[in-house]
Amino acid sequence: MKPKNVNLEKLAARERQIVEAVYRLEEATVGDVLAALDDAPSYSAVRALLSTLVHKGVLDYRNVKNKYLYRPVMPKDSAQKSMLRNLLENFFSGSPTKAVAALLDVAGSEMNDADYSELKQLIEKARKENR
Repeated sequence: MKPKNVNLEKLAARERQIVEAVYRLEEATVGDVLAALDDAPSYSAVRALLSTLVHKGVLDYRNVKNKYLYRPVMPKDSAQKSMLRNLLENFFSGSPTKAVAALLDVAGSEMNDADYSELKQLIEKARKENR
């Protein structure tokens, strides 16, 4: 039985790395995950971690032609929001302004006028919806 609320923040670093790889791949075999990791552990370690993540209710799987295909239980947008909330609390003292300032500092040189316009529209939309 899977838990109702999947807590991605409580995962160990290696578990989180594997879950992130499965999210990127959308659905993956042990070999796919192994290939997606830069500093991959052994095949059996990845297989064991995937099994643990299924047991924790983070991943699910299906069997296709004697291969297990793993996929996330939580929709990607929900996982993103969950991880962002955790990041906001732990690294930015709960301040969205500090988080956005850091993001702009890191990504600023890669952003163009269209990106800034889109951000401005998102801020205006959020302002109107939160009144």
